Amino acid sequence: MEITLTESNFEAEVLKSDKPVLVDFWASWCGPCKMLAPTIEQIANENDSIKVGKVNVDDEPALAQKYGIVSIPTVILFKNGEAAKTSMGFVPKETLEAMFK
Repeated sequence: MEITLTESNFEAEVLKSDKPVLVDFWASWCGPCKMLAPTIEQIANENDSIKVGKVNVDDEPALAQKYGIVSIPTVILFKNGEAAKTSMGFVPKETLEAMFK
């Protein structure tokens, strides 16, 4: 299941999570983001060992700025409250899965 992340729940859902969190920074007008969305959803549905969240950069510009998002989609894997790995652009599912395996 994907979690919609905002400034108000980011700390609780991501930074204080007891399991790794894959965070997709995206926007509704972004073509590659739309192409990546089904892959992110698949990963969320297939992996109980991680959480998957989505940050709409238009709705949450402060979060995007805090994590240095300059192009979207950007996917960041958070472990123990820290950004551990980053993937930018449209990538195959295997590339994203390799981030948390």
